[in-house]
Amino acid sequence: MALTQSTQRLKEILRNYYQDLSAASQDPGQKVAWCSSAGPVEVLAAMGFHIYFPENHGALLGARRLATPLIGRANARGYSPDICSYLTSDIGAYLQGQTPLKAAYGLPGLPKPDVLVYNTSQCREVQDWFSFYGREFQVPVMGIFSPWKLTRMEPGAVADVAGQLRALAENLSGITGKKLDPDRLKETVRLCAQASLLWKSFLETARRRPSPISFFDATIHMAPIVVMRGTQAAVEYYSGLLKETQVMAETGTAAVEGERLRLYWEGMPNWGKLRFFSDLFGGLKACAVASTYCLSWAFEGLDPERPFECLAEANLKVFINRGEDCKEEYLCKAVEDYGADAIVFHEAKTCPYNTNSRFGLPQRLQEKHGIPSVTIYGDLCDLRCFSQEQTQTLVEALAEQIAAGR
Repeated sequence: MALTQSTQRLKEILRNYYQDLSAASQDPGQKVAWCSSAGPVEVLAAMGFHIYFPENHGALLGARRLATPLIGRANARGYSPDICSYLTSDIGAYLQGQTPLKAAYGLPGLPKPDVLVYNTSQCREVQDWFSFYGREFQVPVMGIFSPWKLTRMEPGAVADVAGQLRALAENLSGITGKKLDPDRLKETVRLCAQASLLWKSFLETARRRPSPISFFDATIHMAPIVVMRGTQAAVEYYSGLLKETQVMAETGTAAVEGERLRLYWEGMPNWGKLRFFSDLFGGLKACAVASTYCLSWAFEGLDPERPFECLAEANLKVFINRGEDCKEEYLCKAVEDYGADAIVFHEAKTCPYNTNSRFGLPQRLQEKHGIPSVTIYGDLCDLRCFSQEQTQTLVEALAEQIAAGR
């Protein structure tokens, strides 16, 4: 990967983010909220909370290959091996008194929360996950419940979630001791919209041939759009990242030298095996040019003048929250937009909500639209669910199928 300047800057801003978070957790005058990745980040940020994301911690445990032995600790506490491995590895790490944040950013431990807040639009198990910590830390847990599998944006659903967000702000004021400032919320939404647009523009540079970036680059650079959304720092970071990437695109820099296959990644990353997949695809001259996962944080339609409604719409429009017909239409357009030759579906053992190969979608895409695909089997964090040999065979067979079709 050639994004040298942005990669160095990423290390700096993430260190600053975690150091500020740690300092806030030790300051009685500051408030810390734990939040689910899709939201409601903007409301919390506008109310002055310092925000921590357990899902990001789970991904970090997976990426550093620390998760598998920790999952057993959560299993022993009564958390099933079949539920989200973000959840079980994160709870296992807590029970073990272990966190990669110590080595990576110098944190003495996890920042103690004053409140835990979640939205079910991207994960239905965050309620149980956050409830564990609510009991451990004896702090409130508050949730936004998003209607699921929407085929269209129903006004009633938008009004429902917008109303829940307003009620959330009222409840949070009991913790902060002050009401939500409407102007500050508008500014937060404006910054979120800017960062989202820049992030989406960065991802869209992969429409070029050859693509200057890959899915694996995007998984590295997506951290600020998750943990720093709604801040000026995120806007500035993605502005710089986009400029650096555009230079690469204009000079013909290729993420995969000799690119001859273009793949679309559908589903969650297998965090502990990203290097394996990068090497496997590279050896086949295949570039994973896009993914539903990374595009999920490219929120569109954010309007500071109607903040609660637009935030409700953004969360309801998240790919995983839509019905099967919407997903089919979305993937068809994504394959066309990015010039992908095929889709790689990742069936994650412990993440049924973010697995989209279980209800005939790959078959419909092939039969109705002529889009070939392969389904590989693994998990977010639990490496026991993954076979390198089987996966390599499946991906190589797909590459041969595409080459034969040409």
